[in-house]
Amino acid sequence: MDSCDSRTRSYKNGKTFEQCRDIAKTLSAALKEKINQKGEVQWSEILESADHDELVYKLTLKFLRQDGYDIGNWKIPRVAKTS
Repeated sequence: MDSCDSRTRSYKNGKTFEQCRDIAKTLSAALKEKINQKGEVQWSEILESADHDELVYKLTLKFLRQDGYDIGNWKIPRVAKTS
């Protein structure tokens, strides 16, 4: 059978989606502390923390948004605490 199984597809460095999601959750927890201390974190800093892995980066932003943080937009590329 030549069909793709989305549950086991490899992403960057051979990681599965579930592994990327777990990494993003861990990363977002660490970034929350940094955001609460500094007030905001730039998108470029998040991308570096995600080791330039686009999927982990996007999932991290998603989890931060779900937790009530303002993830900005293309004009304001930063994540900050919501007022």
